[in-house]
Order: sequence, then structure tokens, then C-alpha cells
Amino acid sequence: MAEENNTAGTEDSFISHLIELRSRVVKAAAVVLVVFLCMMPFAAHIFDVLAAPMIHALPVGSKMIATGVITPFLIPIKVTMLVAVLVSLPWVLYQMWAFVAPGLYTHEKKLIAPLVISSSALFIVGVAFCYFFVFGVVFPFINNFAPKSVSVAPDIDSYVDFVLTMFIAFGVTFEVPVIVIVLVRMGLVPLQKLKQIRPYVIVGAFVVAAVVTPPDVMSQLMLAVPLVLLYEVGLIVAPIFERATRAPDSEEAKSSAAE
Repeated sequence: MAEENNTAGTEDSFISHLIELRSRVVKAAAVVLVVFLCMMPFAAHIFDVLAAPMIHALPVGSKMIATGVITPFLIPIKVTMLVAVLVSLPWVLYQMWAFVAPGLYTHEKKLIAPLVISSSALFIVGVAFCYFFVFGVVFPFINNFAPKSVSVAPDIDSYVDFVLTMFIAFGVTFEVPVIVIVLVRMGLVPLQKLKQIRPYVIVGAFVVAAVVTPPDVMSQLMLAVPLVLLYEVGLIVAPIFERATRAPDSEEAKSSAAE
């Protein structure tokens, strides 16, 4: 009888968690949809902003082209949806936090909240770095190599795919400090080991940059160098974060051992 009650209680708890998860997902999706609908009238202008780095790098009077029949409609809509997700990110992350927070201890909340906030901020900073700095250097650098007999007119579909790939690459690159902190804090890799593999990380950074970015030295350096520097930042911040989010029992045990 007791086993049946425990089983029923477990099932009820599982169902209640599913209902709570559905509620949080619906709330997050609803805000993304509302933001998207509010931005829809400005979809063409949003795409123009995204295309600005390439347009400035093209010869005067040149424009991008659309080879598909409905591409001029679909691509701005696609870009607007992605921008809506980015704008709604704080609310989406809050819903995630509200779902998992009740089951966490106080010291675990100290661990999760800073990681969620910092990872979101770093991803946005990586995207902004790519848009404002990398594109402003890479696009003119590439287009200057075009022969005079060639009319440079990038297709908007290919351009958006390329831009999104670069945004993701730089956004993930700027997450490196968070990755290092998590590895150290969870005890998956000792800090000393991460310091020892530094030469391999440097080589790996340039290999990743060579695969992800266009085949020019300028863009590869702009991805590899920040990756290496952010790895060093992670090595510096990881022990500080580990001490700040340590469980109370661990702190007492260490104090007793020291005495």
C-alpha cells in the first residue's frame, strides 16, 4: 500500500513538473511571438541593418541580389525572427531560471544565476564584436581582392547563412570563460591541468578559426586571438568563482581541516 502511494506521488510530481515546464515554454514562446509581430513591419529595415557591413564594403552603387522568387520576403522574416529571439532572451532565460530554481540549494543558486547571466551577456558581446569590428575589417579586405572584371553582388541567402555562422562562431568563442569555469567548478578538469594544456588550446584555437572563418588570415586571427585571451580570463576567474559558490559544508570542512 505504501509502495502504491509512493508511486502515485512520484507520478503526480512528474506530471506537475511537466505542466510547469509547458507553462514556462508557452510564456517564453508567447513573448518571442509578440516581439516578432511587433518587429514585422520593420523586417526590411532590420535586414538592411544586418547587411550594412557588406553594403559599405561593396563598390559605390552596388547592391546585394536575391536569386529566389520568394527570397526577398523569406530572408528578412528569418532575420527578424532571430532578432526577436535575441531581444526576448532575458525573458526566456528568466523562465528557465524560474523552472529550475525551486529545486536548487542556496549555494547552487549562487552557481547557476551568474552562469546564466554571464553566458548570455558574453554571447551577445561576441555577436556585437563580430558585427561591429570583424565584418568592418573582413568584408573590405575580401572585396578588395575581387578582379576589376568581376561585379561583386552577394546573394542575400548566402550572406545571411554566412553571417549567422560567424555570429554563432564568435558567440560560442566568447563563452570560453564560462566553459572553463564550469569545468573547474564541477571538478571535471583540475585548474592545473587546464593551465598545462595551454599550448594545445592555442593550436586548437587557430585550427578552429581556420575551419570556421573565411580562408583569410585576418578573420582567422580575429577569432583565434580572442579565443586564447578568453581562455586565459577563464583560468583567472575560475578559482574565484569556485570559492564564491562553494557549499557551506565544504567551507566548514576546509576550515576544520585547517585548524
